Amino acid sequence: MVSGPLELADGGLRLTLRVTPKASRNAIAGLADTATGGRALKVTVTAVPENGKANEAVIKLLSKAWKLPKTSLTVVAGATDRNKILHVAGDPAALMPRLTALIDGLDEGGE
Repeated sequence: MVSGPLELADGGLRLTLRVTPKASRNAIAGLADTATGGRALKVTVTAVPENGKANEAVIKLLSKAWKLPKTSLTVVAGATDRNKILHVAGDPAALMPRLTALIDGLDEGGE
C-alpha cells in the first residue's frame, strides 16, 4: 500500500513535499512516488533555494491555494533539501478531508 503525502501529527497534519526551486512558475504539480514507497506532493517555485526563499515561496503558494493562514504552515524537516516535511497546524479532523480532497483532485486532473 502506498501512503499519501498527508499524515496525522500533533496539532495538525504532516505533509510530504518534493520541491523544485528555480522553476518557470509557482505551481502544485501533482504527486510523486518517494524512495520510501510513500507519496509526496510536487511543488514548483520560481524562488532560488537560498536563505529560505524557496521555503517561503512554498508556504505562500500552499497557503493561498488552500486558503490557510501562512502562519499555520511550517517546514519541520528538510529546510535545505528538495524533500521536505511541512506541518499544517489546525484541527486534523477538519484539515484531513479538506486537503485530501484537494490533493486527490490534482491526481485525477493530471498535471
